Amino acid sequence: MTPSRTYHPAIASAVIIANMIGTGVFTSLGYQLADIKSGFGILALWVVGGITALCGALTYAELASALPRSGGEYNFLSRIYHPCLGFVSGWISATIGFAAPVALAAITFGRYLSSAFPGLSPSWLAAGLIVIATAAHAGTRRRSSRFQSIFTAVKISLITGFCLGCWLLVDQPQPLSFLPQNGDGTLLLSGGFAVSLIYVNYAYTGWNSITYLISEVDDAQRNLPRILVGSTLVVIVLYVALNVSFLHVAPISALVGQVQVGYIAAQHVVGPAGAAAISLVLSLLLISTVSAMTIAGPRVLQVMGEDYRVFRRLAVQNADGIPTLAIIVQGALALAFVLSASFESILVFSGFTMGLNSLLTVFGVFVLRWRQPDLPRSYRTWLYPLPPILFLGLTLWTIIYLVQKRTAEAWFGFALIGAGLALYFVARRYDRVA
Repeated sequence: MTPSRTYHPAIASAVIIANMIGTGVFTSLGYQLADIKSGFGILALWVVGGITALCGALTYAELASALPRSGGEYNFLSRIYHPCLGFVSGWISATIGFAAPVALAAITFGRYLSSAFPGLSPSWLAAGLIVIATAAHAGTRRRSSRFQSIFTAVKISLITGFCLGCWLLVDQPQPLSFLPQNGDGTLLLSGGFAVSLIYVNYAYTGWNSITYLISEVDDAQRNLPRILVGSTLVVIVLYVALNVSFLHVAPISALVGQVQVGYIAAQHVVGPAGAAAISLVLSLLLISTVSAMTIAGPRVLQVMGEDYRVFRRLAVQNADGIPTLAIIVQGALALAFVLSASFESILVFSGFTMGLNSLLTVFGVFVLRWRQPDLPRSYRTWLYPLPPILFLGLTLWTIIYLVQKRTAEAWFGFALIGAGLALYFVARRYDRVA
């Protein structure tokens, strides 16, 4: 039997869910609590972030149905605006959009697993996971699909079990109310809430991941809208349940500024000995995250290789349609991040640059409807224009506050964009000479 050269919709959904549920939800609560010490405020953060992601998914579904090619924002921005913007977007996706989150997820995996086994090095564990995921997805599509589906199913089951355990096993739950209190209204409009939303939006990053391999999804134009929306809704429910569970069992004072919030929460449920076992479980959840981003991210490099001669080797596929070299290159970039940058800096500047990327893409739905109103679309954004307007407003609000409060990371993001522009002109010059 000839192996399929496409992914089943169930695998596509697994890629989105695994991409989204990763580092952010298991690490960012401690940073949010530095400015927001309100149960309702934290709950509102994750709901607002979920609404933002859902609005983005609804909009991307229309773009994907109108412009069905792999590459995500690289494809959309090249077709809607100009190849220059698409190239810069692809550059961002290839470096920050996937390699950095792979590194973050692997680092978190290493920290959780080393909590269970203190003698192990977190950095070497992170590097080992990246190497394993790269090897798993650089071979056959069947092996890739099986690896992804198994670990995503494990992830959903373990998160559900963890949340139930937090509510059923804790002896003394925290006296924290998730209902609105005096001052919560002012809190929701504050700069602290806006900056915290950057962390939350980062945690939701990945709702668009399947658009990076549109060409490899069964009947993509018909299936993509329900894949995008359905997967995002599943993650919203799981994220709200997780954060409510963390705050239900652990005091805010123990969580503020901490990365391993899941481990801390587990300590308050089952004690230090049991928490080591829970830490092992939480580390397993991150395997599917690294795996999913190892599937999606290299497709940007592959499509760029199809369009620019200087990158043409990245477009080479094996007999099963897998861009092996592109996968290896992304793995190498992720390893470089693991060995060279701090956790929070990677998180903030990657959230900033990816926010700019998706902001311009979502605005593209207005541009595309204006410029090409007759372009065939199997799906149109539900409740248009409300979802893209909400997404643009919320994303722009967080970006403005981040530039004001985290200037260094913002300038690093702008420098990365500048480097992408320079590389575009080099690539164009090479194409003319070759």
